[in-house]
Amino acid sequence: MSAGTTDGRRAGTADRPRTGAPGPRADTTPGAARDAVALRRLAVATLEANWEHDHSVPSRTLYPHQWSWDSAFIAIGWSHVRPERAWRELGSLFRAQWVDGRVPHIVFNPALRVGSYFPGPQFWDSALAEGAPAAATSGLVQPPVHAPAAWLAYRRAPTGAGRAALARLYPRLVAQQRYLATRRDFGAGGLACIVHPWESGLDNSPAWDAPLAAVPADAAAMRAYRRHDTAHVDAAHRPTDLDYARYVALVASYRERRYRDEDLAGRHPFLVECPLLNAATGAAEHALARIAPLVGADPGPHRERAARITEALVRRLYDPTTGTFQPRDLRAGRLVPARTVLGLAPLILPDLPARQASALVAEACSPRFGLAARMDRPLPSHDRTAPDFEALRYWRGPSWMNINWWVRQGLLSHGRPDLAGGLRDSMIELVTGAGCHEYFHPDTGAGLGSPAFGWTAALLLDVLADDPAG
Repeated sequence: MSAGTTDGRRAGTADRPRTGAPGPRADTTPGAARDAVALRRLAVATLEANWEHDHSVPSRTLYPHQWSWDSAFIAIGWSHVRPERAWRELGSLFRAQWVDGRVPHIVFNPALRVGSYFPGPQFWDSALAEGAPAAATSGLVQPPVHAPAAWLAYRRAPTGAGRAALARLYPRLVAQQRYLATRRDFGAGGLACIVHPWESGLDNSPAWDAPLAAVPADAAAMRAYRRHDTAHVDAAHRPTDLDYARYVALVASYRERRYRDEDLAGRHPFLVECPLLNAATGAAEHALARIAPLVGADPGPHRERAARITEALVRRLYDPTTGTFQPRDLRAGRLVPARTVLGLAPLILPDLPARQASALVAEACSPRFGLAARMDRPLPSHDRTAPDFEALRYWRGPSWMNINWWVRQGLLSHGRPDLAGGLRDSMIELVTGAGCHEYFHPDTGAGLGSPAFGWTAALLLDVLADDPAG
């Protein structure tokens, strides 16, 4: 399942100089080439083992269904080895799209026994909602990284079949964007709101602590449920029972109204404008502008919407005092002060103004995150100098391959190949030392969470293919 060391030591780090000085971007020795071949084999084997007839599961242990943004990242990996699976991956997910355009964050496999995952399809009860698909799904969304994934999948393998798949997918991607723009702009400022921390993808990030504190819940409420995650992973590495009690309360609040968005602004206890979700929405418009000419559509409206999203992000979520982007809690009417990796997400936008792009690079290179051309430690998900930094607990400190990949893409688009190279080296080193784990210890690089994790394998393939020496 996982390869290499599992005792918290990354292979080969003992004698490595701990310095921020730039180093070579790629080792071209025969041994390095053999290592790259072995890593590629590991990544492909992981993806193959997680394939489920028309989609991938994130992992066979913790996540036995289909997850929305996982499938997008996994499609990028498939495009390098089996492009037809990239399109089947995305097509499978979008067949579960709701009539209103939302793409649910979980699509449930009906073949699995009841109770194999919590919260499962019975808890969500999506069939009660108008416009829900025939498949059982959740009622929440995740960051819309699917259009960028589709564009990258096509660019990696620009075939006629890929172009036809893009044409089929394009109207669904447009509907996904329309849903976020028209149904979720509760602040009337041009940005979409998340109504649950799970919609951000960074479930228990410290960014949500303050908004969640206003959600009435008691950890004892979880006695009525059986958590699936803590049966497979140390509870100290996962969100707490109080976190989960609040998550459940928020789903119940949304479910009671049959997942309708019309009156959420007046009653729902959690409404937050998230930098990552909105940066992904802007990046999706840029990707759709590239896709549109290939499918006979006009790219102009996508470019215009992308520009409006970037402007709204800067206006509403950028804090010039801290030099980073921060979520806006609509209920409290203020920016959330926690400095997490969410704040770096707008770097993905190619039209981000130079002032903000430079500030984000400075934030990433600060002791809070430690980005460098030669990384001493992995990029953490939360400010490592903060008192509430936790090295083991999910999104409160550990390093994640998808966020590393996201930040690296942003660095490349803003002319920092030196820092992007350092992040690439760090990503490869993580998997070399610990295998394709779900996430990694932000100091030692030890593998945490589920082993044989899909997007880790997929994005490893992507960065291995992007060889600076080539």
